Amino acid sequence: MKITDVRARLLVFPLPAVFMPAWARGRPMRELTMVLVEIATDEGITGLGAAHGGAEVLVAIERFVRPYLLGQDPMAVELLTGILRDAEILGPPMYFMEIPLWDIVGKRAGLPVYKLWGGYQPSVLAYCATGEVRPSAQRVEDAQRMIEEGFRAIKLRFHHDDPREDLAVVQDLRSAVGHRLEIIVDANQAGVEPGLPGHRTWGYQTAYRVARALEELDVLWLEEPLPRHDYEGLARLRSNLNRLMLAGGEDNHGLHEFKLLLDRGCYDILQPDALLSEGIFQLRKVAGLAEAAHRLIVPHTWGNGMGLLANLHLAAAVPNCPWLEFPHDPPSGFTAKARDCMLAESLWIDAEGRVAVPDRPGFGFVLDEEAVSHHTVAVTRMETA
Repeated sequence: MKITDVRARLLVFPLPAVFMPAWARGRPMRELTMVLVEIATDEGITGLGAAHGGAEVLVAIERFVRPYLLGQDPMAVELLTGILRDAEILGPPMYFMEIPLWDIVGKRAGLPVYKLWGGYQPSVLAYCATGEVRPSAQRVEDAQRMIEEGFRAIKLRFHHDDPREDLAVVQDLRSAVGHRLEIIVDANQAGVEPGLPGHRTWGYQTAYRVARALEELDVLWLEEPLPRHDYEGLARLRSNLNRLMLAGGEDNHGLHEFKLLLDRGCYDILQPDALLSEGIFQLRKVAGLAEAAHRLIVPHTWGNGMGLLANLHLAAAVPNCPWLEFPHDPPSGFTAKARDCMLAESLWIDAEGRVAVPDRPGFGFVLDEEAVSHHTVAVTRMETA
């Protein structure tokens, strides 16, 4: 089997309502932007994948990936992933390109990818990941709805200037729902875009005070309380907690960084994303390292439905992934339906609050071809080997 073409399409879907992401204060989000990737072969099998990002991703695929994939055997994923690592030196991360390769492998084998990798669980327990900062009364109302829908956990964002205002939301939520919902908190302090000017990145003392308060409120875990390369601060914070787990890693790249996070004792839970952090099977290796260190892995899945579905396969293939991040925050524009607008069917939870892995070969992507065609705004040129 040989790769005959690599095509990428820039898709822009309008959201049904404005979404105000907590991690970018004052910047309304009105569109879902993504890149759809297709790798064609001489046997008629096409692998699908997706990327976060926009036109810069199309340029990077055209310049740094496509010329080196044409004519290659798509089954030789471990060989080709070296191309993706090299590409990051000159452009944005290209790790998402491993997804269409494994999609081809799964389709050729006639098996879902998670079964190729061990098939540990056919479904994964989901937590409802919110994205906006809202007052207590609204979050209590949201949580009551989530309980009715079947969710077992909610994730809140901490982005007030004074973290005590965020803590008050958790306190009110815990008082209202008791332990019918697990509570998770994301501080988003690890990345380079915590918000527009005016935001102050947490230092150790702030992170420590917030973490201890969350521990008293029986919060399940705290994400990204410090910058992603503050290995010493993260390890120190983790060592001073009793029940609260620390999580992070969505902004770290490469096997070496995740090994360092484990070796330094920074996190209880690693949160890489198969579209951003490393190749998706490479993250299967990260999960193995975490398992050996008695740590968990819960992939970051924010972005689009294809990314969520790919990370679902990763989560279902490993024994140390107890949760799946499930972005859904109505009545804002970022809901499960909007997130999955490029797919023929939206992912949803079952009566047990779990997301089942589709039993179709590969990653099980089924595109809404009409929606994809209508919302395509740019396409890379086509050529054959």
